[in-house]
Amino acid sequence: MRSGDLKRAIKYWPWVLAFAAIEMVGPWFLIPEAQRSVSSGLASLIITTVPFFGILIVGLQGDKSVWHPKTIIGLLLGAAGVIGLIGIDVFRDRVDLFPIGMLLLAALGYAIAPIIVSDKLRDVPMFAVIALSLAMVSVIYAIPAWTTLPTEIPEARLPAWMGILGLGVVTTAVAFVVFFTLVREIGPARAELIVFVNVAVAVLLGIVILNEPFTIGMMFGFPLIIFGSYLAIRERQQYVRKKNRISG
Repeated sequence: MRSGDLKRAIKYWPWVLAFAAIEMVGPWFLIPEAQRSVSSGLASLIITTVPFFGILIVGLQGDKSVWHPKTIIGLLLGAAGVIGLIGIDVFRDRVDLFPIGMLLLAALGYAIAPIIVSDKLRDVPMFAVIALSLAMVSVIYAIPAWTTLPTEIPEARLPAWMGILGLGVVTTAVAFVVFFTLVREIGPARAELIVFVNVAVAVLLGIVILNEPFTIGMMFGFPLIIFGSYLAIRERQQYVRKKNRISG
């Protein structure tokens, strides 16, 4: 990070704080809390609603390309997948609606955050935004962390330290560098498709390591969500490229 980059980020501190709250503070509470009642695979599948929220938000901002007929079909297929996913498992008494709502709220945050990066923080150095936002999150979480410290802290062994290191370096620092690069290179709507990588990993690890069940809802809902999101994003990008050629 070059000298002066952090000062530039501080000038945009309200937007950096908004990004930190929406991308990290909120979801990092909502998702673990919801996973007390639902499996990691189901939680990740519900998070795949992120691209649909993103497309709808971009449309409300005035981008008419999102209302292309095939984009609408893609959104409806994705919505059907989520409804099928949630509906089947709720009907089978596997999950409650409240944690589902928490996960959907986290997904909405994940959809808004890339738009903030693209629209409000595009000219701010990437590493400065990441450093400042993580510092803000650390300060915010320090308060509840301090008040809920256990009276006796068990001695941490090497696997625990390796897990903490992996969470901090791989799934946070490196992940945010990739995230910002994707948003700035291909735009927030397409960058949000990275959630499907999360889904594949979460479902696989949940089934293999945690012995979580692969439910009927996952079997029918996941393909609909994947195909609907692909169709919605693909048609929107083709529409934008065609419009740019005509205007150019």
